[in-house]
Amino acid sequence: MPATYKIDKERRLVLSSGTGVLTKEDILGHMDRLSKDPDFAPDFSQMVDFREITGVEFGPEEVRQFAERNIYSSHSRRAIVVGDDLLFGLARMFEIHRELRGEKGIRVFRDYDEALDWVLVGHVAS
Repeated sequence: MPATYKIDKERRLVLSSGTGVLTKEDILGHMDRLSKDPDFAPDFSQMVDFREITGVEFGPEEVRQFAERNIYSSHSRRAIVVGDDLLFGLARMFEIHRELRGEKGIRVFRDYDEALDWVLVGHVAS
């Protein structure tokens, strides 16, 4: 399974990650599993680590569908860390689609530590 997560209840943080080739079904299945997890709360922050993704089998239309099916609060801070330009572009599309729906707490990063700092500072400040 290329899309996995761990919930850190103490920090109110979801640590999501992906490896290998990521498909539309992987993303939607991840959202389904997470939303049904009794330890999950929509106001948690999220750290998405996509540095180990080697390819994707979805495009801009599916990114729009992911953005429409949001399971997080509009006040959650969500960082997406990517390792290549294709994923950076797709993640930015997701960020823009969510922004158009009023969500301002998503940012795309290339550096994991910078992303984690941003997510955790946002959590402490809220």
